[in-house]
Amino acid sequence: MELNVINDQGKPTAKLAASDAAFGREYNEALVHQVVTAYLANARLATRAQKDRGTVTHTTKKPWRQKGTGRARAGMTSSPLWRGGGRTFPNSPDENYSHKLNRKMYRAGLMSILSQLAREDRLSVVDSFTIDAPKTKLLASKLKGMGMDDVLIITDSMDENLRLSSRNLPNVMVVDVSHADPVSLIRHTNVLITKGAVGKIEELLA
Repeated sequence: MELNVINDQGKPTAKLAASDAAFGREYNEALVHQVVTAYLANARLATRAQKDRGTVTHTTKKPWRQKGTGRARAGMTSSPLWRGGGRTFPNSPDENYSHKLNRKMYRAGLMSILSQLAREDRLSVVDSFTIDAPKTKLLASKLKGMGMDDVLIITDSMDENLRLSSRNLPNVMVVDVSHADPVSLIRHTNVLITKGAVGKIEELLA
């Protein structure tokens, strides 16, 4: 598999030979869906706590007598049928939203996404990507010159100037190889990878 190497103007200047296993894999939509769903589910936190009929504040007095009123019989105001009553199946902070996903499946899903990005010409390689100063304007100008707006930048080593420059750009994200995740890969229109990062990706996903 060959990847396009582009310059600062966004024009292809050369080809980079890459591993077919990592960048030339057949697209598996079902696997990618499972990997993305599991990644999002595993990031969820159980922060909601609701009360059932045993924990809601109420009186144990019977609202009205059992017979003779013409109304439905009721025992307590904490019933889930009543307004202000407890929930039938309340959410708990102990709830577990995690999905089990094998490491082999996760790596295969990442390789499938990267391969599809390469086929769609949404994945490009640069020799290096750095910024002289931590200025948002410098990074925005550089990306504009390359013809990219919504982009994920994957570097082999995190540059502090680049990280600081990208924080105020809503459609730009900078990560190193170890923090590249499936959600970020499919969320951005373009993916920009340094040459050093390509080698590290091949090693991690081998």
